[in-house]
Amino acid sequence: MNAFSRRGACPALSAPMQTGDGLLVRLNPVAGGLLPKSLIGLCESALRHGNGIMEVTARGSLQIRGLTPASARLLAMEVDSLGIAVRIGVPVETGPLAGLDPEEIADPRPMAERIRAAIDGAGLAQRLGPKVSVIVDGGGRLTMDAVTADVRLAAMRTADGIKWRVSLAGDAQGATPLAMSEEDAACDIAVAILRMVAEKGRDAHARDLTERQLGSLASWRVLPPSVLPDISASRGEIGGFVVGSSSAASEIAENRDQSAISPLEAEMSGRTEGGATERQPIGVFNLATTATALGIGLPFGSMPAQKLIDLTQEALTLGAAEIRLAPGRALLFLGLSQAACLSLQKTAATVGFVTDAADPRTRIAACPGVPACASGRIATRDIAEIIATENRDILDSSLTLHISGCAKGCAHPGPAALTLVGGENGAGLVVDGTAKAWPAGYRPGYDAAHGIGRIAAAIRSARHPGETAAACLARLGAAGITEIYRQE
Repeated sequence: MNAFSRRGACPALSAPMQTGDGLLVRLNPVAGGLLPKSLIGLCESALRHGNGIMEVTARGSLQIRGLTPASARLLAMEVDSLGIAVRIGVPVETGPLAGLDPEEIADPRPMAERIRAAIDGAGLAQRLGPKVSVIVDGGGRLTMDAVTADVRLAAMRTADGIKWRVSLAGDAQGATPLAMSEEDAACDIAVAILRMVAEKGRDAHARDLTERQLGSLASWRVLPPSVLPDISASRGEIGGFVVGSSSAASEIAENRDQSAISPLEAEMSGRTEGGATERQPIGVFNLATTATALGIGLPFGSMPAQKLIDLTQEALTLGAAEIRLAPGRALLFLGLSQAACLSLQKTAATVGFVTDAADPRTRIAACPGVPACASGRIATRDIAEIIATENRDILDSSLTLHISGCAKGCAHPGPAALTLVGGENGAGLVVDGTAKAWPAGYRPGYDAAHGIGRIAAAIRSARHPGETAAACLARLGAAGITEIYRQE
């Protein structure tokens, strides 16, 4: 199987992935952001070599679609000529306003760099699977709470000063808490977790660690930062070692206790789980400097490259110095004045970008679907547009709607209040579940938006004053909702 057909791997610039509309590449700039001219150059390259569609994922990665083997190589050459260095290896991610947010508890970038250096120094990138990831969250207004990772480090204010909470396998809500430590110890624990995962093979994740391994990791919070325990390959016993020594955590191996922690709802795949919620990266944000940042969303994470070129050229004219990719399928334009933010926001709204955090499109997760994905069975984004246009009042902050072209659930692996999933029988409805669940009812794919419209009408009719859409759905019950969806 070649690099162009592998599944279960991240479609990096050097290893495109086959999709329904050709090859796809995903890239993250090493610098954390892009110069406006660089983003324009990327979009122009996408027009020349791909299908002209630009995407920002739920994790804040940039995707270019519709490539061929030959054009993917040309794209890689042009990315290099633009001077854009892209990250490779294990993703160690920080928030989109890292180092700039005045409400940030701690700047996460130094710790993230330490972890990246430790991963490289230990050769872990070659031993860990392509979906293993780390999040270092300094807090502030745009956190990484809703993004899943194998290892999470979050800055916390305590009576003893700033500490780092280490947890694993999930988003901020669902991850397993492990330790509260000083920065040095937290960094060491994070790297040791990755070593343990690496010992289990390239298919392993932090969720696969045993209870005894987790217990040993949790005990490190009471030890000096430079001294961490090891686990004997034969007995699972804890013993001291100095980080960086040749016989340190590289000697860790799986012990005989096979009990595992609670698994994630789905494999890490560059997507959010959807359990935790966080502030939308859309709107105007004051920065630690006198400048501001403007967050603009791509509807369902997708936009024609030419529209993004036009918007970025306008941003450059208005003084934007940098553009950062943000989890939640958005772009942050940095260095603008307040007046410039309002001007660019107006331009973006005119051409179809998401400029309001309350926009109903932010409540819908929709994969590319037909025809972009070979696995898709329904035109997900056409359905999503109709639902968002006709049911804005129902799509409040309590409700998430997932529209999936197939049962893989790529756009939203976790449960949603309502999920439409494409299949042989049309568009199936899953209530309070994931796309992998068995649908309780179907209707033709072309008519799926009408079925959701009927559910929306029922909510309007039954909702009590002040009641959220999700609460009303819970009262109506899964059986009742399914029957409403199936009615002609």
